[in-house]
Amino acid sequence: MDKIIINGGKKLRGEVNISGSKNSALPILFATLLTDEPCTIENVPSLADINTTIAFLNFIGKRAVKNGSNVSTSVSAKYKHIAPYDLVRKMRASVLIMGPLLARLNRVDVSLPGGCAIGARPIDIHLEAFKKLGADIEVEGGYVKTVAKKGLEGNEIKFRFPSVGATENILLAAVYAKGKTKIINAAKEPEIIDLADMLNKMGSKISGAGTKTITIEGVEKLSGVKHSVIPDRIEAATYLIAAAITRGEILLKDVNPKHLKAVTDKLKKCGMKIEETENTIFAKWVKDLKPCDISTAVYPGFPTDVQAQWMALMCLLKGKCSIRENVFENRFLHVAELQRLGADLTVDGKFVYIKGVERFSGAPVMVSDLRAGAALALAGLAAKGRSSISRIYHLDRGYEFLEKKLKDLGADIKRVKSEK
Repeated sequence: MDKIIINGGKKLRGEVNISGSKNSALPILFATLLTDEPCTIENVPSLADINTTIAFLNFIGKRAVKNGSNVSTSVSAKYKHIAPYDLVRKMRASVLIMGPLLARLNRVDVSLPGGCAIGARPIDIHLEAFKKLGADIEVEGGYVKTVAKKGLEGNEIKFRFPSVGATENILLAAVYAKGKTKIINAAKEPEIIDLADMLNKMGSKISGAGTKTITIEGVEKLSGVKHSVIPDRIEAATYLIAAAITRGEILLKDVNPKHLKAVTDKLKKCGMKIEETENTIFAKWVKDLKPCDISTAVYPGFPTDVQAQWMALMCLLKGKCSIRENVFENRFLHVAELQRLGADLTVDGKFVYIKGVERFSGAPVMVSDLRAGAALALAGLAAKGRSSISRIYHLDRGYEFLEKKLKDLGADIKRVKSEK
């Protein structure tokens, strides 16, 4: 397995192009299963999870090919209704295969999902919603077996929590359901809007995406589409924090500042200089930053996917602050690794209490999940000395060309093969 070596202490300066959103591209690629006509999806990042999704589509019977940042899908073979463990275990988002296959085949067997170490992350919200659309569900032999013998029928679905994945899955299923489906307490993330925009281009009748209530009028057929994926707001937030933690200045290009307001507002409160245009954000360290509490929340609140990176920054600011994690359980696995670098952190239930230290000292650390890996990379960039980050396959799931982008900004970073 590869690892990343960072010699810290370099101020990052320059420009970085933000890639297409992984969290948007995944459901959009699965949505191509809803039509047999050709589709072209643009601005798709080169990531391990994208490769897994393309392999998944081809296994199911959809011909999908990636060329640069474009993915083309063409005439489908007869779809398989089984999503096996060998594919599902690699990526939790594989559960999004359920919606389109239920819509097309009225049945799907999906292995119980894996993907990462962030708490239980159960899919019961998805399953209860499918039942509301007329599906029968049983769990047998490690598979969730879902059948809609009479086809899917529209209904009112109220989520107990605004789950992004469940909202996407029901959008993907309900476009072919008979009648009207209404999702109450839907997720409002930009990735939901992007998926709905694509589905509407294909001929769906979806309204309310980006609000708490989404309405879907079922249709009989969807056409092919050409669609460009929105920028990755989590990658963008990571580079904004990279500018802050290294006391540098970075211009982010190909980004949507509206999607990052929760993060940029906090950075401004800390003392960062932030300037925005329609599709750029300039972040510059101009003075010692002040610590700032955060509490994660669903969009438009502070993203849970930026919590770990924020923690790395707060560790190096004079004073005290706290982080409250409200979205996922067990999302503080990076605390122990940051402590290896010298962080002063105390975990108490949903809270982490932070006392700022003067500096990090480089050390060997290990990645537990995707965003924890980003936090450790940021910490390594700011640390005095050499940091070795192992198990970086997690980072490859969500950050396109990470080492190259950081190196172009002035970081002393390289990828090496781990010793056996």
